[in-house]
Amino acid sequence: MNQFDHAIGDTVTVAIGDRTSEYIASEETRTSSYSLQTMDGEREESLTNVQDETYTIVGVTKKPLWESSWSPGYSMIRILTDNNHDNHNDVAAFMSVPNVDRGVYDELTTFGEEIGLDRPFFNDDLLRASGITASDSMQSVLYGLISIIMAIIVIGSVALIFNSFAISVSERSRYLGMLSSVGATKRQKRNSVYFEGFIIGSIAIPLGMIAGVLGIGVTLSIIGSIMEDMGVETELFMVVSPEAVMISAVIAMLTIFISTYVPAQRASRITAIDAIRQSHDVKLTKRKVKTNRFVRSLFGVEGEIALKNQKRNKKRYMVTVFSLVVSIVLFLSVSYFGSAFTKSLELSNAQQNFDISVQLDADENEEANLVQELTSLDAVERFSMNRSQMFRTVVEEERLPEALVDDMNNHAPELKEEGGYSYYVRVFGLSDSSFSEYAQQIGVEDASFRNTDDPQAILINHVQYEDDEAGKFVETESIQADVGDQFDIEIEVYPEGADEWTYEDVGSIEIGALTSEHPIGYIEQWLGSMTLIVSTDVFETLTEQATHPSDYRLYLQSDDPELVQEQIDQMDQVSDSAVMNMHEAQQRDQQMVMIISIFLYGFITLITLISIANILNTISTSIALRKREFAMLKSMGMTPKSFNKMIYFESIFYGIKALAYGLPISGIIMYGIYFTNQNAFSYAFELPWTEIIAVIIGVFIIVAMAMAYSMSKVKKNNIIETLKQENL
Repeated sequence: MNQFDHAIGDTVTVAIGDRTSEYIASEETRTSSYSLQTMDGEREESLTNVQDETYTIVGVTKKPLWESSWSPGYSMIRILTDNNHDNHNDVAAFMSVPNVDRGVYDELTTFGEEIGLDRPFFNDDLLRASGITASDSMQSVLYGLISIIMAIIVIGSVALIFNSFAISVSERSRYLGMLSSVGATKRQKRNSVYFEGFIIGSIAIPLGMIAGVLGIGVTLSIIGSIMEDMGVETELFMVVSPEAVMISAVIAMLTIFISTYVPAQRASRITAIDAIRQSHDVKLTKRKVKTNRFVRSLFGVEGEIALKNQKRNKKRYMVTVFSLVVSIVLFLSVSYFGSAFTKSLELSNAQQNFDISVQLDADENEEANLVQELTSLDAVERFSMNRSQMFRTVVEEERLPEALVDDMNNHAPELKEEGGYSYYVRVFGLSDSSFSEYAQQIGVEDASFRNTDDPQAILINHVQYEDDEAGKFVETESIQADVGDQFDIEIEVYPEGADEWTYEDVGSIEIGALTSEHPIGYIEQWLGSMTLIVSTDVFETLTEQATHPSDYRLYLQSDDPELVQEQIDQMDQVSDSAVMNMHEAQQRDQQMVMIISIFLYGFITLITLISIANILNTISTSIALRKREFAMLKSMGMTPKSFNKMIYFESIFYGIKALAYGLPISGIIMYGIYFTNQNAFSYAFELPWTEIIAVIIGVFIIVAMAMAYSMSKVKKNNIIETLKQENL
C-alpha cells in the first residue's frame, strides 16, 4: 500500500476525471465515498474526461470527516473561485445557526428549496446533543421520557420530605397541643410547619445547587480523562444554564411546599386535649388488630405480635411501607429508563463488532499467506473470515410476524407472490475456526453443521430496520421458524449471454439453531430478508452453481486499531480500497454510549443512595417513636430472643408488603416508559429480571439492617425510664 510521501512546498500533478466501470451506471457519479471497484483482486474501473492539474502543497492535515477510510485516494483541499468551478462540480456550503431550535429543519429546508437545493444536510449528531431532532416521534419520546423520569423523581422527593415532616409533627404533637392551650391559632401552628420547610429549603436548595454543579464538574472531568485515554481529542466543558438553575430551584420549592402541606394541615388540627391524651395517632378496635389464626401457627406468638404491632399503628406502618415502595419504584424505573435508552441507541446506531475489515480475493488458497500475516499482527485480538452469497426463498405469510407483514405490504409490495413472500436469503460461510468459535459462542455443537449431504444453518432470527414512513426504528423477528424447519432456496445466477439475473434451485437447507447473536463481521439485514450462517463446506456446496464470486472478507478485532491500520498500510499486497476501518465510527458510538452510561449509572447510584437513606430514616424514626411500646413488652416478660424474633418478622412483613405494592407499580411505570419509547423505537417489552431480583433481595437486607441499627439504640434504654416518657 503506497504511503503519502510528499512534503509542504512540493509540486504535484494529479489526474482529475470521472470514475467509470461496466459495473457503474453511466449516469451515476462515483465520489470518494465509494470504494475502488475490483473483481478477483483486479481493478475494474478507470477515469474518463481526465484533466491534469498541478498544485503546490501548502499544508498537511488529518483525514477530514467527510473522507471515508475506504476512499480510493487522498483528499486535496483547494480554494474555490469562479475560475476553477463550473456547473458540473458539486459545492458544499457549511453554515452555523446561532440560537438553534427545532425550527432550523423547516427554515433551512425552505431556504434550500428557494436556492434550488434538493435538501440540505443536517448535522443530526450535533443537533441531538442540543435536544433537537427532526422526527416528531423522536421528539415526543424525548419529552415523554423526561416527563416520566421528572415525575418519578419529584414524587420520590416529596415522599422522602413528606415522611420527615410527618414524623416531625408526630413527635411534636404534645408541643403543638401545649401551644394551642396557651392561645396559638390554627394558622400559627400551620405556619410554624411552613416556616420549618422554608428554613430547610433556604439551606438545602443553595447547597444542592452547589453540590450538583460540583458533581457535574467532577463527572465531566472523569469523562474527559477517560476520553483522553481512548485517544479522543474532543474536550467537554461545563456550562451552567441560568434557566436550568431557576427551573431546578422552582421544582425544589414546589416539592418542599407539597411535602409540608399535609403535615401542616394536620398540625393545625391538633388540640390541647388530643395532644395530652395522645389519642389522635392510635385508634384501636378489637377487629382492627385481629389476625388470622394461621399466623400464630406459622410464625409463632412473636409473628402474631409483630403483625398486631403493624395493625395497631397503621398510619406509621403505612408511612414506612410507602417509603419502601417509593424506593423500589425509583430504583426500578430509573434502571429500566437506562436500559431503554441503551436499547434506543443500539437500534438507531448500527453497532459493528469489528474494527477493521479487509476484502480478499475469491480464492482462499491464494490469500492464505496474507491472512496468516494479517491475523498474526501483534494488536489483533480476534478475527473472523467469511464469504457471502445471495439466495432467495418463498416464505408463507403465516411464518412472518404480523408487524412485518404490514410493513412489507406498505413498503415492499413487490415481494408478495403466489404462495407467500419472496424473501432474500443472505448466506454467510465462516471459515472452520471462525465457525467453531461462533458455534461455541451461541452454545451449539458445530459438528452437525458440516454435513454437506444434509446441510444445516444457524438462523439469525431478528431484523432491525428504520421505518421512514412511521418515523421509528423497528426490531422484530425476521421469520417465525423453529429448529428443524427447512427452506427451499435458489441462488442468483447470471447465465452467459443473458440480459438479466435469474435464479436456480440449489435444494433445501435445514434450520439447525436460532440466535440473535452475530459473528464477528458486518451482517447486513433489511426488511424482507433473513440471514443464515453456515460452515465453509456447506457454503461451497450451496454455491457450486454461482456465476459470480462470493464476497470474501477478513474481519479483525484489535485493542489498538490505529496500530493495525499502520501495519496494514505497509503491506503492498493490500490495496487501499480493500481495507475498511470502522474504528472511528465505532469510537464515536462508544463515546456516546459511554457518556450516557456514566450519567445514567451515576444517576441510578444517586437514586439508590436516596432510596436507602429514605428507608433508614423512616425505619429508624419509626422505631425511635416506639420505645415505650418495646419497654412495655419487655416489662411483661418478653425474652431478648423472642423480642429479636418479633423484630425479624416485622422486617419480613414490611418487605413483603412493600414488594406487593412496589413491583406492580414499577411494572406499570416501566411499561409506560416502554410505551412512550414505541413512538420512535419498536421492540418487544421485557422486564429487567436482574434488577427485580436485586430489589427483592436488597429490600429485605436494607430493612433488616435498618431495624438492627435502630434496635441497637433502643436496647440501651432503661425500661423504667422509657415507660415514664409520654411520647408514643
